[in-house]
Amino acid sequence: MPDATSLPALFESPCPSPDLDGSVGLNRVKGGHKQIAADTDADALKGFLARYVATKTTFENYRKEVERLYLWAVFQLHRPISSLTHEDMLTYERFMADPQPTDRWVSDSRQRLPRGHAGWRPFQGPLSPTSRRQAMVILNVMFGWLVSAGYLAGNPLSLSRQRQRKAKPRITRYLDPSLWAEVKQYIDRMPRESDRERTHYHRNRWLFTLLYLGGLRISEVGENTMGAFFCRRDRDGEERWWLEVLGKGEKTRLVPATSEMMTELARYRRECGLSPYPSPGEATPLVLPIGKNMKSMTRAALHNIVKTVFEKAAVELRLRGPEFAGRAEQLSRASAHWLRHTAGSHMADGNLDLRHVRDNLGHESLKTTSQYLHSDDDQRHKDTERRHRINW
Repeated sequence: MPDATSLPALFESPCPSPDLDGSVGLNRVKGGHKQIAADTDADALKGFLARYVATKTTFENYRKEVERLYLWAVFQLHRPISSLTHEDMLTYERFMADPQPTDRWVSDSRQRLPRGHAGWRPFQGPLSPTSRRQAMVILNVMFGWLVSAGYLAGNPLSLSRQRQRKAKPRITRYLDPSLWAEVKQYIDRMPRESDRERTHYHRNRWLFTLLYLGGLRISEVGENTMGAFFCRRDRDGEERWWLEVLGKGEKTRLVPATSEMMTELARYRRECGLSPYPSPGEATPLVLPIGKNMKSMTRAALHNIVKTVFEKAAVELRLRGPEFAGRAEQLSRASAHWLRHTAGSHMADGNLDLRHVRDNLGHESLKTTSQYLHSDDDQRHKDTERRHRINW
């Protein structure tokens, strides 16, 4: 039985045992014509993942779930993926809720380590019910593809009862106005004595402005550049700034860059030694790493910045007394995506037209921007400017 340090390289190297590589898996198609050339599970899974390489976030999410199952099947169950049964998958779903033994499966680092690191593990901790459901959805897609490709005879997850998910009455993972105020106050109190402290302060302030006023996903912050800001005159001759965001599913949407957002952008750019406003097509990332490096930050690095702010703000809130413990706990659970929900909730609560909220967040696909902005876009900009503010 390989030890825990073998885990990081398993998916990228030959399987340590011939009977575990899937070449004679019990669920393999006997006869017939395969649509893929793979003879082992690892090669078949790589073929499945290759379909998603063009979309970085989707690829990373799918790779994570596929690799976790692969490692669990080989190391925990001593069985190739192509021999897994329906009962095995039910066992795996329970395993994700409590990966044991923890020294083999769970990282002891709060930060996500690179996959080649000796301390890397497939899990950061037990998965929540929502995360487990998402993992099973991805694995169901994987098994379905392997069946369609003629590699597997059947999908062990196709027997699972399909539950009709009820729509939640409202978004719950967001910060109410008073808790959001605590976050802003924490950022405002950040030290600014040294150059490095001042850089951290301005970067945090700009990142939270971008996530809140723009309603951006954390992946969109890392994948778009400042050159996506542009200015056009509306029908009344007034100049309005916009941010063209390439987002989920390779879809483009226009986000109103309000006067507050542009003020904060100019403040941040000056702090970084740049001109106040970006030039068209400028390749500068929306958020820069500390130092002179001008490369885009990873999704994990950006998420870590947001989590750190939430956790430190929660610590300060908890120090005020036991009556603040519940709110501090809620804040410590928050993530970057909570800011997107917070932005949408605050826009709706501020009586911004729900159609504008929809378009600002990109919940429906939008056509590529034409040369002239339509009047309804102008109204969306005006309403967003008036009703959705950060008020530093």
